[in-house]
Amino acid sequence: MAALSKALVELQSTEEEHGGINESSKSRKFPLYSPQTGVYSSKYPSINLPSDPLLDVVSFIFSHKHDGQHALVDSPSGLSVPYSKLSPLVKSMAAGLHHLGVKQGDVVLILLPNSVCFPLVTLGAMSLGAVVTPMNPLSNLLELKQVLDCNPTLAFAANDKVDELVDALAGCPVVGVPEALDLNSLSTDDSVFHKLISSDPAMAPRPRIKQQDTAAILYSSGTTGRSKGVMLSHGNFIAMIEHFVRFEATLYDYPSSENVYLAVIPMFHVYGLSLFVLGLLSLGVTIVTMKRFNADEMERAIVRYGVTHLHCVPPILVELTKRARRGGGSSFRRLKQVCCGAAPATEKSITDMIETLPHVDFIQGYGLTESAALGARGYNAVGAHKYTSAGLLSPNVQAKVVDWVTGAHLPPGSAGELWLRSPGNTKGYLNNNDATMVALDKNGWLHTGDIVYFDQDGYLFVIDRLKEVIKYKGFQIAPADLESVLMSHPEILDAAVTGGRDEEAGEIPVAFVVPREGSILSEAAVMNYVAKQVAPYKKVRKVYFRSSIPRSPAGKILRRELKNLLVSKL
Repeated sequence: MAALSKALVELQSTEEEHGGINESSKSRKFPLYSPQTGVYSSKYPSINLPSDPLLDVVSFIFSHKHDGQHALVDSPSGLSVPYSKLSPLVKSMAAGLHHLGVKQGDVVLILLPNSVCFPLVTLGAMSLGAVVTPMNPLSNLLELKQVLDCNPTLAFAANDKVDELVDALAGCPVVGVPEALDLNSLSTDDSVFHKLISSDPAMAPRPRIKQQDTAAILYSSGTTGRSKGVMLSHGNFIAMIEHFVRFEATLYDYPSSENVYLAVIPMFHVYGLSLFVLGLLSLGVTIVTMKRFNADEMERAIVRYGVTHLHCVPPILVELTKRARRGGGSSFRRLKQVCCGAAPATEKSITDMIETLPHVDFIQGYGLTESAALGARGYNAVGAHKYTSAGLLSPNVQAKVVDWVTGAHLPPGSAGELWLRSPGNTKGYLNNNDATMVALDKNGWLHTGDIVYFDQDGYLFVIDRLKEVIKYKGFQIAPADLESVLMSHPEILDAAVTGGRDEEAGEIPVAFVVPREGSILSEAAVMNYVAKQVAPYKKVRKVYFRSSIPRSPAGKILRRELKNLLVSKL
């Protein structure tokens, strides 16, 4: 466990320094940890969820009143969907899908980049009782075949991808979707998509949808193995909206309808889906969509639309800081909050960001596909900011830290596997009972596979993935610890560590390093730099220089690809 750098400690601030905190929403005094049961509890009071078993997530979203004006805005064109037309358009989409023959329980595959249309398709399908399966639109043929076990009835894809997907999807019809939606051209455009979105909203059926019904199947990233279909219910998403999105809004004293969010993280990922497709629309915020991440476009959008909130992954955080430094931070003066998730940010990137944009509230969060993104958040309303933490447990969320060898529960300060129990926990994996039984025990605990610890104040710190631990001569090494050291080197731009097979040691730490332009770093220099800062058994034993580190769209290191690279070098 890397200690906080001196600079970071000095940057820890109190809530009064940032302002904007709703004082009435501070956390209660609550026993965080029970030595008898090993259970960590949230510092926040429980929230009552809707008790009606017949409630779908779309109806839940639109049941909330607000004074929001613009719901969705296409960043490049400025074309927008106002809140006054959002619900009618969703009903039109539902009516159009119903006319095509899509019925309750059918699976609708969504292979779209971020767009104004993405939420309309998703909400329309969910309101029918159909099950949505969002996927990376850049998925290759092998990845697509892995998800066909969900038997999709219909697929949506960008117009320029339709032809190549028809054959790949084994006869499943594919509807082309425009990059932006011009509401003024609906009557003149005769494409299938525009006919769907122009259907009579009064013809949308109203099926009996239960909270326990499956709303989405999200395929896990498969960074260490084959992707699995995570089944999430309408109740899971309702809990996520209530505990993750709407609860956080109560902690700040500015109206949510004044906030402008930039959607740069992918909507097909649970992080983006939970926020930009579902939860935030219940608050009346404005969501500006970007088709794909581009640093120049991100900066233009932040300035043009007065973006106040940015949710990002670690690589985007680094780029944001770089842009802010170049412009002196003036371009981002309206930015109120930056939240980083999907993978832990390095101490250096956090320190750089806070020093560059001191007026911005920086937080991290923790959640999984299997928990509907519900877990912990850096709620900066309890007196102190712990920037390197993933935050405090959300309301109604319980946790355990378990020794992965003995099964014993562990107290604050001790690292072990994180188990979560929350109303966001998945129903299980599609057509995979064995994997479901491994991940979910009979008492409702989700075994996350993440190595973590809680401090005495209840803050969660994520160390690494259990499956990614390197076992060197009986010692266990977390790759993230070594990556943190590598990233502190001034000549290293990016780095990743994985275990390489070794006949004597079992596994050895192997580093993949992206040097800064013009660097003359050698393998020996990198290994010596790390060796001076870690225990002898943790030393990096091999170094490979690369132009980039393979990462998922959410910013996670694809260690499976690193393993394949090692095999090719043997």
